[in-house]
Amino acid sequence: MTSDAAFHPTAALDETVHQRVRLGVLAVLSEVAECAFTVLRDELALTDGNLSRHVRMLEEAGMVAVRKGYEGRRPCTWLRLTSRGSAALRTELAALEAILKRHGRGTA
Repeated sequence: MTSDAAFHPTAALDETVHQRVRLGVLAVLSEVAECAFTVLRDELALTDGNLSRHVRMLEEAGMVAVRKGYEGRRPCTWLRLTSRGSAALRTELAALEAILKRHGRGTA
């Protein structure tokens, strides 16, 4: 195999994005301009520590931006998808769609 087109679609899956929680974070953030950490935690049914670990990895990869501040007197953390994160999610979804098409379950 010498061209990218010859590779199996799974070769396009990104190890950073493909993990279930990180894919969930990117998917949820793609639906909103910004999301509070606690809302994302509840939406994905995670613990604070588990979500924090995955958000840190995505932040280090430049896929998620983190903003800390206050909501009233309470500390709050907000997350948003970066352009790199949006592109990574699109690439991941395209790879998943290619896998589905290979198995006769492509999208219309």
